[in-house]
Amino acid sequence: MILLDGKATAERVRARVKTEVEALNAQGKSVGLGTVLVGDDPASAVYIGAKIKACEEAGIESVHAHLPSSATQEEVELQIQAFNEDPRVSAFIVQLPLPRGLNEERALLAISPDKDADGLHPVNLGRLVMGANGPLPCTPAGIVELLHEYDVPIEGKNVVIVGRGLTIGRPLALLLALKRPGCNAAVTVIHTGVKDLASYTREADVVVAAAGSPNLIKADWIKPGAAVVGGGLTRGEGKKILSDVDDSVSEVAGWMTPRVGGVGPMTVAMLLKNTVEAAKKQAV
Repeated sequence: MILLDGKATAERVRARVKTEVEALNAQGKSVGLGTVLVGDDPASAVYIGAKIKACEEAGIESVHAHLPSSATQEEVELQIQAFNEDPRVSAFIVQLPLPRGLNEERALLAISPDKDADGLHPVNLGRLVMGANGPLPCTPAGIVELLHEYDVPIEGKNVVIVGRGLTIGRPLALLLALKRPGCNAAVTVIHTGVKDLASYTREADVVVAAAGSPNLIKADWIKPGAAVVGGGLTRGEGKKILSDVDDSVSEVAGWMTPRVGGVGPMTVAMLLKNTVEAAKKQAV
């Protein structure tokens, strides 16, 4: 079984990003990632801190705005507009969840699609549907990059995605089905409301589990030699990170992500990639 090492692959992506940032800097062009944090949610603060650290390592300027939990919808949207207009900010994110009483959809729609670091703005999801160029959702793009890194066959293969969420399942299905090199797969999206999930996964060449259901995918659900990606993570007792994929799957899979260090590092790496790609477009 070949381990799909997201940590090592992410380091290679980030090294390429750093080289591109240095090239832009040499031309007098800056690259900056903006982050908007509203309130004092501890988990959100940790996520923002990790993204700021990743930026520093890649040579990307961090432009951070921390608004109090008492911030109004208008104040949040004014900050978003400020980042839309700030030349230092190549792309940015609004950390979710927002405090109760704030409209997340309104906030996300206020982001300029060309500065959408997460790749989840409706305009950019529409571009994905059309197969047009635009920032890709970070986790799906990271999963595809990881599969390519380890030469997992995808074109013409049977891919089953377990989970239909906006951040992974639905955009990943669109991306893998596109008629482009390294994709062009037959993609089936299922979820926990579907009867006999195993009847689908047993026929798959690639299984991506993104349902947020710990240890959902068992060894007898997997065709021997298939590639298995655990995209859904939850916290168990003692804050242990639990994957949607049971450890026993390693006995039958041809490729498999580790419980820790698989998809997560790739998501951050693709966030940086989206940021530098935005900077390159703005530099033209």
